[in-house]
Amino acid sequence: MEAVTEGSWSALPVALSPGVLRALQDLGFDRMTPVQSATIPLFMSNKDVAAEAVTGSGKTLAFVIPILEILLRREEKLKKMQVGAIIITPTRELAIQIDEVLTHFTKHFPKFSQILLIGGRNPMEDVEKFKEHGGNIIVATPGRLEDLFGRKADGLDLASCVKSLDVLVLDEADRLLDMGFESSLNAILAFLPKQRRTGLFSATQTQEVENLVRAGLRNPVRISVKEKGVAATNTQKTPTRLENYYMICKADEKFNQLVHFLRQHKQEKHLVFFSTCACVEYYGKALESLIKQVKIMCIHGKMKHKRNKIFTEFRKLPGGILVCTDVMARGIDIPEVHWVLQYDPPSSASAFVHRCGRTARIGNVGSALVFLLPMEESYINFLSINQKCPMQEMQPQRNVLDLLPKLKAMALADRAVFEKGMKAFVSYIQAYAKHECNLIFRIKDLDFASLAKGFALLKMPKMPELRGKCFPDFTPVTVNTDSIPFKDKNREKQRQKQLEQQRKERQESEGKKKFIKNKSWSKQKAKREKKRKLTAKRKREEGSDMEDEDMEELLNDTRLLKRLKKGKISEEEFEKRLTGSQSKFKEEAAAD
Repeated sequence: MEAVTEGSWSALPVALSPGVLRALQDLGFDRMTPVQSATIPLFMSNKDVAAEAVTGSGKTLAFVIPILEILLRREEKLKKMQVGAIIITPTRELAIQIDEVLTHFTKHFPKFSQILLIGGRNPMEDVEKFKEHGGNIIVATPGRLEDLFGRKADGLDLASCVKSLDVLVLDEADRLLDMGFESSLNAILAFLPKQRRTGLFSATQTQEVENLVRAGLRNPVRISVKEKGVAATNTQKTPTRLENYYMICKADEKFNQLVHFLRQHKQEKHLVFFSTCACVEYYGKALESLIKQVKIMCIHGKMKHKRNKIFTEFRKLPGGILVCTDVMARGIDIPEVHWVLQYDPPSSASAFVHRCGRTARIGNVGSALVFLLPMEESYINFLSINQKCPMQEMQPQRNVLDLLPKLKAMALADRAVFEKGMKAFVSYIQAYAKHECNLIFRIKDLDFASLAKGFALLKMPKMPELRGKCFPDFTPVTVNTDSIPFKDKNREKQRQKQLEQQRKERQESEGKKKFIKNKSWSKQKAKREKKRKLTAKRKREEGSDMEDEDMEELLNDTRLLKRLKKGKISEEEFEKRLTGSQSKFKEEAAAD
């Protein structure tokens, strides 16, 4: 479908309800964005839609408004336990955000109940909440929604509740599939009625999404909306008001450049992206110590219960720094983010676009900066071709303070910092090895010594990727790292207890007499003995009777072998007796 320009809400072919218009007025949205003006009329006229638009273009209202209008026009009003619409999104943060937007509208329609179903809390709380208040509109993450479909034994028959479903929305559809939710989505779709309206919304259209469109939508209308003023031949994925920069610097200079930049922009609001959870933990702690009078918060996917609170708190802040992983890269709308800083390039080109899209949203201006190593410079050309993403170079600042010695001092003073640094380094290497653009991001080209300096490591960790390598440019500290204590006294007490336990176990194991097996006097004789036993066993199983002399010979040989193993006769004596025994039996057999 061709690009559609924005217009007033009254320009829609179907008039919106007064309650919806009041909510739009309260939110200050006087005019539609292109994706809204293109999608809303189609979605409201019984069409399945697959919409692709740049990040920050207003996709949330493009499905929230049609959902409400469709439910308002139902012939039979929804009962408390009937579900009319489900919105599925990949992360808790995005689900919370959509739920907040929806609340602005549903307060004008008290007859509709809405419920948020996300991880990080007890599923039984959600079951009880649904049973008490109902849920005409569900906003959920796939894992929790799939879990609740299996809660019939707890008194919630969600499969029966969704029989009244009118609308299903999959927001950030490509991310849902990237994060491994395909099996959960298939399980959920199996419970839903086929006669429904379905919408897929995303900033990027991948082959996986295309497969999902074919499987879950009926004759969908495909919508690809470009920003106003962008040429029809241009497929730029980032907002036009976004200024995109890159900085080339060595691995051991990158952290100093980051801190210098953040100190120069203290009054602004920033997102700083790292590739792994361990890097967020380590560098978040470092930034807290080195940048004063600025609120610094950390968020990543392995946080269970704190994530929702941190996200909500940071959204309300006028300024500050949020150190995060790609859990914050998709669909999240944080007001007035000035800079998106990518300390580590993301694992895919599409993730780069989504990270940048956390700023310059809904017509606002914003800037993004990615730090690259000299060997990664060709990534700029790759992005310009693959994502039509124009970039400008920002030169590294000269004469910046070297803060790595301070970071080393922190590691020497607190074992928690030392261990976080080691884990961060290992996780970074492992993530780098799995990069989608492995022709550019090649692990064999990494300067591990420079990288270890950039992480302010006290020593190189033991890991498969470093096995057999020498690092003359990296000098480990002379301190025994096992002696570094935890600043937390309870943790240090626990560590000392474990070390004492390990010492005792070592002493006990050293005191035990090691059992040494007797060495075979002849491999051939052992093999022959084994073969003889197997033959005897087979004959017994076949029911054949052995000759008396054969049985006597075998018994005699077996007795000799037992005596040898017990050390009662020597190997030479065994050989002599065995040979003599066999000769004796042969002579007796010949005489007979």
